[in-house]
Amino acid sequence: MSKHSVAFFTCIIFAVLGSSHSFGQSTFIPLNDDYYHLIDRLEIKRGMFSEGFHATLKPYERKAVVALTDSIAKDDKIKLTRVDRATINYLRQDSREWIVEEPAPALTAEDSVPLNLSRMGSIPTIKTAPVKKERTFFSHPADLYSLQTEDLDLHVNFATNNYVGRENNTETGLWFTGRGVEIRGLINQKLGFYTFISDNQGTFANYVRQYSDRYNFPNEGLAKTLRRTGVDFFSGRGYITFRPLKSINIQFGHDRNFIGNGYRSMILSDNSSPYLFMRIDTHLGKFQYTNLFTSMINYQNFFGNDLLRGKKYTAMHHLSVNLSDKFNVGIFESEVFNRDSVGGGYELNYLNPIIFYRFVESYLGSEDNALLGVDFRWLMGRRVSLYGQFMLDEFLTKYFFSNEGSWTKKYGGQLGFKYVDAFGIPNFDLQGEYNVARPYTYTHRDGARNYTHFRQPLAHPLGANFREFLGIIRYKITPRLTTYGTIMWTKQGMDFDGQNWGGNLLLDYETRVGDLGNVIAQGVPLFTRFLDLRVSYMLAHNLFLEGRVLRRQEESPRYTLRQNTRLSTLALRYNLPYRQQTF
Repeated sequence: MSKHSVAFFTCIIFAVLGSSHSFGQSTFIPLNDDYYHLIDRLEIKRGMFSEGFHATLKPYERKAVVALTDSIAKDDKIKLTRVDRATINYLRQDSREWIVEEPAPALTAEDSVPLNLSRMGSIPTIKTAPVKKERTFFSHPADLYSLQTEDLDLHVNFATNNYVGRENNTETGLWFTGRGVEIRGLINQKLGFYTFISDNQGTFANYVRQYSDRYNFPNEGLAKTLRRTGVDFFSGRGYITFRPLKSINIQFGHDRNFIGNGYRSMILSDNSSPYLFMRIDTHLGKFQYTNLFTSMINYQNFFGNDLLRGKKYTAMHHLSVNLSDKFNVGIFESEVFNRDSVGGGYELNYLNPIIFYRFVESYLGSEDNALLGVDFRWLMGRRVSLYGQFMLDEFLTKYFFSNEGSWTKKYGGQLGFKYVDAFGIPNFDLQGEYNVARPYTYTHRDGARNYTHFRQPLAHPLGANFREFLGIIRYKITPRLTTYGTIMWTKQGMDFDGQNWGGNLLLDYETRVGDLGNVIAQGVPLFTRFLDLRVSYMLAHNLFLEGRVLRRQEESPRYTLRQNTRLSTLALRYNLPYRQQTF
């Protein structure tokens, strides 16, 4: 990023931080599919959207999730199971700094109100720590160490993930160990901060290593080889967040963002490694407008360990509108660009938060990568959530509505549903999802403008040129015992003989096989069937003992692409999400 861009971002941050009229601020709940499904389930059972956040934009603020649990406590129409009550208690414990004991006057929709214990039954009262409380260890199940004073609210936790296992096609066993620390807090109730660091080593399944050879180690930017088949990597995330106006929140730092309501996202997912970003959320009742400005890594032209990696940048915005309390639509626009060739950094024209980026691109006369997207979510009958996305990477009317198979017909789509308490079985949830991306979607001429970061897709982990069907079963048998089942089927077109058939996002689309006649999954077909069964038991707050069995089969006319994977693992993790690696 150029010195002018850095100065611009710095001036914005310190100007806002210097304001004496900042409003109360909350940190965000880290992205975690298991955890976020618990929130989705409660919102679906409520039958109407939360007032404190729009579910399409993730992560969520902690205080908004607590406000959701408060609103559920006041609604006598919601049929909660015993497990639901325990879930609400669990979510509130994790964000206990936003729980109040008595209702305060003139509460807004974003503030929390007392939990209705008479309705919630077995949920105990969780009291906010008194002012000037001394620092303590193990004073609360969600904190290793906490400190609450008039000026500082601090939460410190140890985090670890460990597993051992076996895979059928490897001589050595599978193992992993990660150790880290997570720190979050508030300063003067105005500035929120969060940081997480961990050191990790392990060996992963063969299909994960093959994916890493094609793109990069999933979810991590830099992973070093360890003992030929293992990896060694360092993870880090951190940001500050503040609210200069009641309806505007600003977040700045390194982390991931997610746009969508599904297991995957065809717009922006958490598949890649963390990146530097500034996110501005403007929340005005039924409207939430999000600006996301990022600085990412172009790793395709990197030739040595001691050289500075190339930069690339994005400017994104998303408008989310609740057309009713059950139906939401969103509009997304993004530009991926680079100005290093002309001696510049971030394109300042894209910093305008309320302009149509496609106009700016045409105005500049540039060849940046423009993407447009729409999404929706519909809550149906307190049982079902229907959602979908459509991402458009290129649009030429002449070819888009024809059957000629033009390479410029580049799009990705998603359609899915969540069905809670399925078939009347309490705490038994189903999810189904279909994802598709045409050849050459998300690609461009070079790594500075394709839709990747650190050699990893920013949307779907498979890149493009595929169809995918996903089915997920979640059955929370008791408040502590949960079973998960994931079924996946994909058909993807693979490259061969040096030809670019449109699935690999890192390849220049000028090397395509042809302008017309392109179809989904063209090239060498690769069929993948995936079954992942997991049983998770929570020994203590956020301490999980898990057993997992995975079966994965790849079939293709090409013998070298065939693979049959069977593995099993036993894991112990604490304050860390389950590492999915479903692709």
